[in-house]
Amino acid sequence: MSALAGGDVAIVKGLAKLLDEAVTIPVINRKVGLDAVLGLIPGIGDIGSSAIGGYILLTASKLGVPAVVMWRMLLNLGIDAAIGLIPFAGDFLDAAYKSNTKNAKLLAQAMTEPQQAKRASRWALAGLALGFVAITAASIAGAVLLVRWIVG
Repeated sequence: MSALAGGDVAIVKGLAKLLDEAVTIPVINRKVGLDAVLGLIPGIGDIGSSAIGGYILLTASKLGVPAVVMWRMLLNLGIDAAIGLIPFAGDFLDAAYKSNTKNAKLLAQAMTEPQQAKRASRWALAGLALGFVAITAASIAGAVLLVRWIVG
């Protein structure tokens, strides 16, 4: 990894720490960051948090991270944004999910071990696709059974 890329990765790691693990809540010994605090601001907070998280993706793209890893990072950011839409509970779930930290680790891995990062991301995305297909098939089967039961 070049010195320039190393500097970008260090900036991303620092940003992820600020967003996901800036302070430790003493009573529960849990780290939270600016992402969870911004999420408390209705509407604007989650948009701002996603925009800041998007910087990590821009940096990854600039550094030439493989597409499959970029898709996985985008998925992490999307899950974070979707979780943030749930009033109140979403803020707690958002603090637990830590998408920015996950993306910073993926970026660092893609820079130091690109083949392993690609392989792991392929498996993660394949598992997600398989899960989606299974849920869709179960939903269709359930609908068919329900219609048969109603019709009689």
